[in-house]
Amino acid sequence: MSASTYPADTLSLPTPVLSVSPVVLSAPGRAVDLEVRVSAPVTGSDLPVILLSHGQGHSHHLSSLNGYAPLANFWAAHGFVVLQPTHLSSSTLSRTLDPDTPGAPMYWRSRAEDMQRILDRLDVIEAAVPQLLGRLDPSRVAVVGHSMGGHTASLLLGARLTDPHDGTEADLADPRIKAGVLLAAPGAGGDALTEPVAESLPFLRTTDFSKMLTPALVVVGDQDASAHLTVRGPAWHADPYALSPGPKSLLTLFGAEHGLGGISGYDVAETTDGNPERVAAVQRLTWSYLRTQLYPGDPAWQSACDALTTAAEPLGRVESK
Repeated sequence: MSASTYPADTLSLPTPVLSVSPVVLSAPGRAVDLEVRVSAPVTGSDLPVILLSHGQGHSHHLSSLNGYAPLANFWAAHGFVVLQPTHLSSSTLSRTLDPDTPGAPMYWRSRAEDMQRILDRLDVIEAAVPQLLGRLDPSRVAVVGHSMGGHTASLLLGARLTDPHDGTEADLADPRIKAGVLLAAPGAGGDALTEPVAESLPFLRTTDFSKMLTPALVVVGDQDASAHLTVRGPAWHADPYALSPGPKSLLTLFGAEHGLGGISGYDVAETTDGNPERVAAVQRLTWSYLRTQLYPGDPAWQSACDALTTAAEPLGRVESK
């Protein structure tokens, strides 16, 4: 899907992007301070914010603030400020952190708390990047996550789980976040999980999407079997849409596997379904969805959906509730 597939009025011309990292936020009680990459257009004011949560791939640096450049750069070039933390689960910290650190290995709670800490410290981030000072709109915030990052995003959007350590219900929903995008995110737990995952990652057993009220776009690949995680095949990744209340939308990408064409980085060897047109579709459709959710009445999402469905060879389909 080329840029020309989309009506010209739905997507502004890209602007140069400023990227600064690491911006270090002090984090008392966290094993190490929180490092964040900031990507922003060099011009514009009252800029909306995207919090981007990385997944857990094989490559060393993709699961950190250095990953997901195809998405971060695109969104920033089209008017968003993108904030990417390095979560404690990142392989870049594997030699720094004791494997017995509380929350290891996935640090599911800490991941969500990282995003809340970033929102608490937007003033510190602005001060650390003088070119950004006074240009953020904290009333327009979205969260996006891929794979394990999608799990993180779902918690911030209202999904719940039972903490396997103390049996309490974890409620990490953040009302400052107005919309979200879940990219190849984990689905429901229970008997949907493989036995090794249910045993090693028990927090995934009890995921409950019934209280995930914040508007969200769920993006899945119809060939994303994720056999190491689930016995249910690609349909598992659609659970955040199927099992949550509206308003929600589901984008199913034809032929896509877990990398959704290669969103985690440029020319990434671990991408099993490399496809630049598919990445372009994810870039534009996620941008359009968030643009319309954060600016009600903006036609970007409808225009993007229309372009997708009327293409000679559609790369996917969208349904909503």
